Amino acid sequence: MRNYCRRNLSNDYSDYSMYIPYKLRFINRKLRLLKQHLFKHWEGEKILKESYRSFYSNELNLIRPQDFSEKMFHQMIQTHRYGNSLFTKLADKYLVRDYVSSKVGSDYLIDLLWYGTNPEKIPFDNLPSKCVVKTNHGSGGNIIMQEPYDRKEIVATLKNWLKENYYYTDREYHYFKIKRQVLVEEFIDDGFSDGPLDYRFWCFNGRPEFIQVDNHSHSINPFYNVDWNKLQLSYRDSFTDCDIKQPENLNEMLTVAAKLSSDFDFVRVDLYNVSGKIYFG
Repeated sequence: MRNYCRRNLSNDYSDYSMYIPYKLRFINRKLRLLKQHLFKHWEGEKILKESYRSFYSNELNLIRPQDFSEKMFHQMIQTHRYGNSLFTKLADKYLVRDYVSSKVGSDYLIDLLWYGTNPEKIPFDNLPSKCVVKTNHGSGGNIIMQEPYDRKEIVATLKNWLKENYYYTDREYHYFKIKRQVLVEEFIDDGFSDGPLDYRFWCFNGRPEFIQVDNHSHSINPFYNVDWNKLQLSYRDSFTDCDIKQPENLNEMLTVAAKLSSDFDFVRVDLYNVSGKIYFG
């Protein structure tokens, strides 16, 4: 069959002339995609290195990273070079639910009311009077829907968010390949005016070491050790100093954070605590 096809191509010049442009178009397309891929990687690494240099006023040591920040940037660049499908799954607010269920069970998940790729199909009439809508591919993009709300404005906002690739914000490559969609979740309320409070467990090799407490507006920033002793740490330049009462079920939160972090040398596990009920954040 192959020889027959070759003879036909070589003898029928009209077919051959059609075949050559097609193959050239295919090659050009492959070269164009390769160029985009290589340029993206070069540009991304360059921006990450410049970000480190700008903040720390020295060059990033990629050969023997020593301190925490160097190791974090080293990991970011390694992920940028080679990808990491697990990191992409965990950064995806929809797919991460499967990971959480497999590690600690679905009881720790906030109820998912709807998901899909087209915000125009959100079943507004069948939703609770108050809920949260977000996209799965970024950070910080949440809309608290409470009646009365403007459906057209919400749909338009979500469409704009879906056009964005969050990777280009800080060149964190695990965001690059997320398939974008919209999630609608149950609204949870812990009674704090700017809540729910976000308990962020910094975990090393599956072991929670300290806890950062945050709120919706990011105006507070206390850190505690696992015995709930306040630490002299800060995460941002401007914040209101405050004391947060130790959760009564802190031990359960520590157990959940340990299980969720067991596969990683470092990860931050975010949890909510609403009337004694723990939710993965």
